[in-house]
Amino acid sequence: MLKTFKFRLYPTPAQEKCLFNTLAVCRHFYNMCLEDRKWSYELEGRSISKYDQVKQARLYRKTFPQAKPVYSQTLQSVAIDVSKAFDAFFRRVKAGEAPGYPRFKGRIHFNSFNFPQFGSGAKLDGRRLKLFGIGRVRVRWHRPMEGDIKTVRIVHKAGQWYACFACDIEAKPELPKTGRIIGIDVGISALVTTSEGEKVENPKHYRLAQAKLRRVQRSLSRKKRGSKSRRKALKRVQRQQMHTANQRGDTLHKLSTALIQTCDGVALEDLAIRNMVRNPHLSKSILDSGWGMFKQFLTYKAGNAGREIRFVNPAYTSKCCSDCGTAFQEFSLSTRWVTCDCGLSLDRDHNAAINILRKAGWDTPVVANGDTGLRRTRSPRLMAWGVSLSNEFKIEIGLTIVSILMRKIFLPERCLLKQKHTCKGHYD
Repeated sequence: MLKTFKFRLYPTPAQEKCLFNTLAVCRHFYNMCLEDRKWSYELEGRSISKYDQVKQARLYRKTFPQAKPVYSQTLQSVAIDVSKAFDAFFRRVKAGEAPGYPRFKGRIHFNSFNFPQFGSGAKLDGRRLKLFGIGRVRVRWHRPMEGDIKTVRIVHKAGQWYACFACDIEAKPELPKTGRIIGIDVGISALVTTSEGEKVENPKHYRLAQAKLRRVQRSLSRKKRGSKSRRKALKRVQRQQMHTANQRGDTLHKLSTALIQTCDGVALEDLAIRNMVRNPHLSKSILDSGWGMFKQFLTYKAGNAGREIRFVNPAYTSKCCSDCGTAFQEFSLSTRWVTCDCGLSLDRDHNAAINILRKAGWDTPVVANGDTGLRRTRSPRLMAWGVSLSNEFKIEIGLTIVSILMRKIFLPERCLLKQKHTCKGHYD
């Protein structure tokens, strides 16, 4: 099993110059391979294979002096990347999707190069990473690596350099069984709502960072194109965007790990996110929540831990009663609390999470689903219909009613006292 470990690099100015030269050579060779394939097919009707372009890498190094410091296998991996781009293009054509012909890469859109064989062109020298034509680069080893290193990819992102090590690790033993199975409803106000009634609030990282992002983007728009100040302003924008993305990824990683460690099975909706973001009023909030990333994290972590993930059809998960299955009338996005004639009175997302759990085939009672002690909220009208309730639940309902009455009694007096103190110039 392959696992990638990402570490920050701290090159010297001379080493950074060599890194940028390697990026420029790889980008030029990528565009040349793409141009050869394009014109050979349009003018001669002939297709160039991957192996033909891999052989061209050696001739390219002999022809261009600036390509001599670049490792030969690095240029060969560029030709393989071009072949992968065309394979994906033909796959989309056959599937009837938007084809997306491979594009020529500009300086901003080409940001990585690869060493496909660790130990040849790239190897560890003490606590530093020794790269062909670049030297011994300082690395921030913030975590231990596992397994055998197979490949190394050097990435330049927002003015920072990273080394991504693809390691072959042994499969870890499955986590012990917990006996807990839940359904999850993802949303905007609450990022996750489980079938047990637990809610995880949406941190809305992009919304909170919008003010700062707006300032740095306006500063960028005022800079002259091609100037040094514009490059600095662009780097500030990139780092702000990367910081927001890192916050979102950190939140989703922690949430997905907690769910996999505590649950044997998780049921989710198979949402068509690409179609949902076409709504201009909700697209920003949906993308800020990171539903697709959360689904991806849960899937691969469940596979490694021996857990089970099931995806269900999202149709009518919110619009149907989780007890009797009746479809609600006059139901819209503004409806946050659902009530049914059968006596159900429940939060909209909680109701949807229970329906998702049942659609997945795990019809487990919510109270018995794990030893959490959570209960489903029922309408007080059940008592009038003669439904027996436990003493604990009766006490909970009584305390809730008492707290509501106390607020109605004492809240007006507190408001009047606050007004009097405010008039005298005092502040609470």
